[in-house]
Amino acid sequence: MAFSGTMEKCKACDKTVYLVELLTADGKSYHKSCFKCSHCQGKLTISTYSSMEGVLYCKPHFEQLFKQTGGFTAMSSPHSGKSEKNLLPRAPSKLSAFFSGTQDKCATCRKTVYPLEKVSVEGESFHKSCFKCSHGGCSLSASSYAALNGTLYCKPHFAQLFKEKGSYNHLIRSASERRNPTPAESEPDRKAESEPEPEPDTADE
Repeated sequence: MAFSGTMEKCKACDKTVYLVELLTADGKSYHKSCFKCSHCQGKLTISTYSSMEGVLYCKPHFEQLFKQTGGFTAMSSPHSGKSEKNLLPRAPSKLSAFFSGTQDKCATCRKTVYPLEKVSVEGESFHKSCFKCSHGGCSLSASSYAALNGTLYCKPHFAQLFKEKGSYNHLIRSASERRNPTPAESEPDRKAESEPEPEPDTADE
C-alpha cells in the first residue's frame, strides 16, 4: 500500500518529501538522506546533528564554530571561498544566547532543552533521550522516525498503525485527544438504580 504524499518540500533538494522519509528539524523539512552537515556534507542522525539559524552541522563542526568565533555567527561553507579564520567574532548574532541557555521545554518531560541536546520536530522541542515512539516507547533515530500531526512514531509502528486502519485519520484523532483530554463523564450507579426502594410498612386495618 503506497503512503499518501505531502506538499512539503525538502529544504536541501527542493523535491517532495513523503511522510515515511520526512524529517523535520527547526521547522524545516528534509529527506532523511539529505539531512547532512552543511560544512563537511557528512550524513547526520538525530544524535549527531546541531543547527544554527536554519543551517545544519555535525557536532564536531558545530563545536568548532563556537570555539573559533567565541559565539554563534554563521560558519562559512568550504565551497564559499571564505576562510573560517576570516569570521568576525565580534559580529552581532541573533543567537547570542544560543549556547548559554534556552527557554524551550521538552514536549515529553517538560524540562529545559539546551541546544546541544535539542531535537526540533513538528514545532516541538525534545531532549534526544526523550525522542521516542509514542506508541511503543521505542528509541528513535533519523532512520527510524516518522511524525504525524506532532506525534512521533518509529517506522514499524507507523506502518503497522496505517495498515490496520488504511488511513492516518485515527492517528490524527489520537494525537488530538492526547493534547486535549476530556474528563470522562461519571456513569450513573446502575446497581443503585436496579435495587427497588423498600416499600413503606402499612398497618393492618
